[in-house]
Amino acid sequence: MGFEPENLDFEKSPYTGLTRKHWIDAAKYMLDGIFQHIETMDDPVIVPRYETKITYPNDHTPAWKVQAEKYEGLARSFFLAAPLIHIEPDVVIAGKSMREYYKKQILKACTPGDENYVLGLEDMIKMDKPTPKLNTYQQTVETCAMVICLWLCREEIWDTYTKEEKDVIARFLLPYAEGSTVPQNWRLFNMLDLAFLHMMGYQVDTDIMRDHAQAILSYYSGDGWYRDGHAFDYYSAWAFQVYAPIWCKWYGYEHEPYLAKKFEEHSNKLMETYDRMFDADGWVNMWGRSNIYRNAATSSFEANMLLNHSDANPGLSRRISSGALMQFLGRDDLMYKGVPTLGFYKSFIPLVQGYSCAESPFWLAKAFMCLHLPEDHPFWTAKEENGVWDSMKEGETLETVLNGPALCMANHKENGTTELRSGKVIRKRVDDNGQCCYGKLCYSTKYPWEASLGSNIESQMYVLKEPVFNLIEKPNALLWHGMKEGVLYRRTFFNYDNEEECHWLNCIDLADFPVAKGMVRADKMRLFHKPVEVTLGSYGFPDMGKVEIKKLEKDGAKAVVLKGTDSQGRPKQMAMTVYGAWTDLQVISSKDTNPDSENSMVIAASLKREKIFGYEPYIMISQVITQESLEDFKEDEIFSIEKITYTDKENCGGYGPVTLSMKDGREMTVDYLGIEGNLQI
Repeated sequence: MGFEPENLDFEKSPYTGLTRKHWIDAAKYMLDGIFQHIETMDDPVIVPRYETKITYPNDHTPAWKVQAEKYEGLARSFFLAAPLIHIEPDVVIAGKSMREYYKKQILKACTPGDENYVLGLEDMIKMDKPTPKLNTYQQTVETCAMVICLWLCREEIWDTYTKEEKDVIARFLLPYAEGSTVPQNWRLFNMLDLAFLHMMGYQVDTDIMRDHAQAILSYYSGDGWYRDGHAFDYYSAWAFQVYAPIWCKWYGYEHEPYLAKKFEEHSNKLMETYDRMFDADGWVNMWGRSNIYRNAATSSFEANMLLNHSDANPGLSRRISSGALMQFLGRDDLMYKGVPTLGFYKSFIPLVQGYSCAESPFWLAKAFMCLHLPEDHPFWTAKEENGVWDSMKEGETLETVLNGPALCMANHKENGTTELRSGKVIRKRVDDNGQCCYGKLCYSTKYPWEASLGSNIESQMYVLKEPVFNLIEKPNALLWHGMKEGVLYRRTFFNYDNEEECHWLNCIDLADFPVAKGMVRADKMRLFHKPVEVTLGSYGFPDMGKVEIKKLEKDGAKAVVLKGTDSQGRPKQMAMTVYGAWTDLQVISSKDTNPDSENSMVIAASLKREKIFGYEPYIMISQVITQESLEDFKEDEIFSIEKITYTDKENCGGYGPVTLSMKDGREMTVDYLGIEGNLQI
């Protein structure tokens, strides 16, 4: 059973019914699940574990990292406890005083020789061996979580330590603050460690602080987003746009006003469009890495409100935060023995990364930082709003294009779903997990990505099969061009390698635009090698044993419609339609590849090309639509294209614009010529 809030208030919160009290109850609910596994006040935050091959600690974990699991459990669960301790200093969970437990455990974690000591930087350097890259350690991440939480309940814990105890913690923190770090969002961990120590009266190296801060600023790509390493993902929201505002408040405004002003501007720029990443229910899209952090994606809203000038809409921020909270806590499969699974909903191993442990999902507790805002703050007192969802007309889709991070959000009023199309993605050839996280053609808030099916068919991906060589080629690069005249243009390469001349790489030019309940694709093959079989999969569809499958045809177009429910009993319906070069549609069943259900289905389009060179249909036109009801799709929704007009007399689309006359009255012209000169990575 999931979290069940009581006495909902639909006057103040007309969309979710949740108020500050419900958030407090939710924090207690999660802490109850954690502390049922902690027997005494001396025990660390270690929770039951069921996965041991991917997550650490395992047989491959170096000795210096084993202790990091204790620190992750302590520091990340502290995100739940710290604001609660400030609100209710005497709060007791599972028979334990939260204030006394965390006060004791933080000191133990920082004290050399203690059984719960998580190892100082000097200790780990002695146990490790130098590498050509900087030696970096998981503990650096958790030091930042710890100092934020010590600030959240400063009066209740930090201020009650003796001078000697504070010095023990400071001696532990300083080497991490001034030591090596990963040259991406991790720099912010060092910045906050330094800022906290400085705020508490300790001497720190301000040149190191400034060096990290200028680097963070240089990662900014525009539209409120930062590039995190090679990619763009929610780390912009739950790292850059949470830690930078805190740093401004602690240190930047006073000591680095230029940098602080820029960080403030960037946070407010994110607020202009970030709400459109979520759907009409406030749900988070499963996209990017670290999906086990779930609704931590909402933490940038309350962080923005820490700034001197905040542009975040309080009623909209709370509505999205509460909607995302219940997206997860409201489910009956989120928890494993009282703690969040390694998954998006249920346990889902395909999305798990090796840098995680059983306690890593507590990062989602960042969303509870909003409890630090006092009860009379507008975040809690404003009436919930639903942003663009309230202003759109029936049947309207609002598209927001962000060229900086290469993101396009499509908010569909008709079904309340948000679809995300991304770009500027390159993964290793064998990185199926990374491609699922970043490089699928489209991501839906209501249909989380399907993992690799292990065949020549993948969900929301093209796959090539070359039968002569028994070779499967999958896309591992997704380049961004941008939008023109309502059509978004990108290119996907198969088996991309920088050392290979691009003309010896198979690719497909991508062109897509929305309809009321989904997306139309009009993509052009650019294949140098044949014979080849080409496939394209729909979203994954949960199979609870009673999926109705219907096949339809009209004027040469083919469609498959699936009707059923998800694992929580909610109605689901999806249709895939194909035109143009496509010759067939089939339904593929799979197991253990869907985040929602054990069994799932994917609708797959397919075609073959036999001639190495030959003027044959190039344009692959398809559509996937969804709705959260079992009411039949209208025929004009399934077969939304009235007419396809090609430039060439052979109607193959080899050259010239292709015009799609839509039954909703639009004329959508697709013209790939010229995108070659502006493909971005």
